[in-house]
Amino acid sequence: MTGPGGSRVLSLDSLVRLGRGRQTPDAPRRLPVPDGMTAPMGCDAVAVPARFGPLVLPRLPRVGCVYADDAHWWWLVPSDSDYALEWPAPAYYAAGAVLPDSPADTGAAGLPGLIHRPDGTLPYTPPIPLYLALCRLTGTTPVWSRPVTA
Repeated sequence: MTGPGGSRVLSLDSLVRLGRGRQTPDAPRRLPVPDGMTAPMGCDAVAVPARFGPLVLPRLPRVGCVYADDAHWWWLVPSDSDYALEWPAPAYYAAGAVLPDSPADTGAAGLPGLIHRPDGTLPYTPPIPLYLALCRLTGTTPVWSRPVTA
């Protein structure tokens, strides 16, 4: 997109992606995209407590990469899958698939282990079915079904 005088104008979406992509001095722990797979839409992750993982999995029509440790199960989703959604508690949305700081490291480099890898080259779990499954399990009304208040 170009503005007056031919200068380049960045959209709000582009600015958000740029802000999320900045690196900190300490390298963040990110869930990796497995070798041989590509993430053309970028990667974020949704985590739930480990006790919910086995309950969510069978509710999904298609499952992408899933990582797990003793505390959480993590699903890779396309970047910005939190746009206009409030993921239900106790789910945690991790922009850039960056893991929160943890006192106890798990596995190599402190990363959860890959427990499901889909066939094909895309690592994503579709975010809307994942969101609906989590809403159902947590008894949360999806954001688009809530009454509008003025």
